[in-house]
Amino acid sequence: MITAIDKPAYQVPSISEIDEIPWNGFKVASTFSGCGGSCLGYRMAGFKVVWANEFVPAAQDSYNANKADDCHLDPRDIRLVKPDEILKRLKMKPGELDLFDGSPPCQAFSTAGKREKGWGKLKEYEHGAKQCNEQLFTEYIRLLRGLKPKVFIAENVSGLIKGTAKGMFLEILKDLKDSGYKVKCKLLDAQWLGVPQMRQRIIFVGVREDLNTEPAFPKPMKYRYSVRDALPWIGKIQTGSYCSEWRDSDEPMGAIVSSDGTRGHRSQVELTLGAHGFKPETKFDLNVSPCPTVGATGLGSYKYNLRNETEKRKFTIAELKRICAFPDDFILTGSYAQQWERLGNSVPPVMMKHIAESCLEILCKCEK
Repeated sequence: MITAIDKPAYQVPSISEIDEIPWNGFKVASTFSGCGGSCLGYRMAGFKVVWANEFVPAAQDSYNANKADDCHLDPRDIRLVKPDEILKRLKMKPGELDLFDGSPPCQAFSTAGKREKGWGKLKEYEHGAKQCNEQLFTEYIRLLRGLKPKVFIAENVSGLIKGTAKGMFLEILKDLKDSGYKVKCKLLDAQWLGVPQMRQRIIFVGVREDLNTEPAFPKPMKYRYSVRDALPWIGKIQTGSYCSEWRDSDEPMGAIVSSDGTRGHRSQVELTLGAHGFKPETKFDLNVSPCPTVGATGLGSYKYNLRNETEKRKFTIAELKRICAFPDDFILTGSYAQQWERLGNSVPPVMMKHIAESCLEILCKCEK
């Protein structure tokens, strides 16, 4: 068993501290970048994100508020982006880009959504644009084949390997391999990669065949961070449909996900009102199962019910940033629901940091 002494305190570096991390010499281009969760993970690992693409205006606003000055954000629909345009912007030739990243929208495969019932139907975004989400991995592969990067990382939900979606997963895997890459895929869980949240994700890692190096993944840590590690003032967490379940906060939080306002679970937390009314316990049990999934309802109003010197309410955005492993000073724009959606749609930066560090080792081998 790992004791509290063996486990370092939970801490995510600030944006200013991330800006001071020395460049490791490798460059990243990112697609479906959202508010910048994955990109921030690369920056934590010392990479320089030089180009990113995100076409949802509300997500663009948050991305622009935190990006490095030398990163170009392309605001177009990815279906309009051409590989040679990216290369021209970066002053590179095909094959020179170090790492190509992408997290195609996952709603079409998520077990919390309609899955195959929604395939072939256009999803309308808040700014009026429409896309068939299950087809966007094809756009990522189109750009991959034009850019010919040394390494790529692609991410999606665990639902991609479940049920009917498994057939599409096999097609995606074949297309990635047929693009000239050695490809491996693994299901990783954020709770074992430094994030106080249970969040499973399918990670594809590909290495260009001429580089004669195998894909690699991070090893799970020997400890997990609980909600109380990230938010020491919280006593209990209420989750599940209609807030029906109370869980002790010595456990990782369930995945923070976005929703259209009509589906998903609601979440509340129980806090003590007195500044010194709660003394968190130091126990830590590796055998405790994670909390159920916490879904965003899209509702921004707080609900208070004072009882026994506690209050019931939704997580604040500041609390959500900690649970999602974002810096405290990370800027999110828009309404409460829009900020929650940005976090729910993001790969936790600390999780991506560990994945990026594994690929850094691959790239260093290729340089020798």
